[in-house]
Amino acid sequence: MGAASSRLEKALGEQFPEGERYFGLENFGNTCYCNSVLQALYFCVPFREQLLEYYANNKSASDGEENMLTCLADLFSQISNQKKKTGVIAPKRFIQRLKKQNELFRSYMHQDAHEFLNFLLNELADILEKECKANKETPQNSSSNKSSNGPINGQPNGSHKEPETTWVHKCFQGILTNQTKCLRCETVTDRDETFLDLSLDIEQNSSITSCLKNFSSTETLNAEDKFFCDKCCSLQEAQKRMKIKKQPNILVIHLKRFKYIEQLGRYKKLTYRVVFPLELKLMNTVDNSDLEYSLFAVLVHVGSGPNHGHYISVVKSHNHWLFFDDETVEMTDESMVQTFFGSAQEFSGNTDNGYILFYESVAKTS
Repeated sequence: MGAASSRLEKALGEQFPEGERYFGLENFGNTCYCNSVLQALYFCVPFREQLLEYYANNKSASDGEENMLTCLADLFSQISNQKKKTGVIAPKRFIQRLKKQNELFRSYMHQDAHEFLNFLLNELADILEKECKANKETPQNSSSNKSSNGPINGQPNGSHKEPETTWVHKCFQGILTNQTKCLRCETVTDRDETFLDLSLDIEQNSSITSCLKNFSSTETLNAEDKFFCDKCCSLQEAQKRMKIKKQPNILVIHLKRFKYIEQLGRYKKLTYRVVFPLELKLMNTVDNSDLEYSLFAVLVHVGSGPNHGHYISVVKSHNHWLFFDDETVEMTDESMVQTFFGSAQEFSGNTDNGYILFYESVAKTS
């Protein structure tokens, strides 16, 4: 990567962001699913900052047990402290820990990047929750230990105690509310559930906005799907819809490109054209507040099927777009994002399709 990294430095020249590092990640045999997710997370600045703060507060605790969180914090710290501005790093310790932790990722088969992202974020949040709980149970701990998880403020919630809100949750977690309206008594029942990403069904020649509208569309529950209404004390026809009650700071959208086809008895990749904008407004919210988001990373699946292929990521850093393909890091243009929308014709040769989108909330200017 020597020549390539020097090309990247030359391309950016004096515009190279101060203190920033652009490093490719070595592939250990089909670990592109992991590398592409790690690059997207590294350029998710609020997440990176919290992780590096966690590392700084915990590096002295040498007796602590190694886990996914410590390995990831160590990797991000390694990248950010490199003397060179560009190059390649081998995330060997992280990959070893991942395989030890979860047998799903032990084989050299093609893995699903969304499954990995989901596992990783939940695992990090679980570790932080346990550490926060342990710190609370040992009041003699030093104040530096207590703040090791970054700014965590558990919300007191009346009669029932909720899990700790970690900085992973503060970055990625939103709340969905499932509204069900009984068509007999018209009572509306709300049921909340948290999410770290939104998985959207996709259609040919559609857009993220239309996919989000479909996600929140009203569904009638009748026949065998009737809803048990507590007020009527019986099964009733009802209308159900999903809305976003609390928007996350970082919105992760997973496009469901792998669909099980019963006639084929296997999964098939949908290369449908789904337009995703650089700026996105979330309209399907409970309070109708149209929070604005800006795209900063696209994780791309390359290949015609779910069981083979490759993952790459395209990220925005300091208003520059960069292309990450394992060890390779190159400057690219904003227009490249459009090449990953998908294909309007089913049997076209373009199989480089946006699979996971990362949006950050943008503060509104008055």
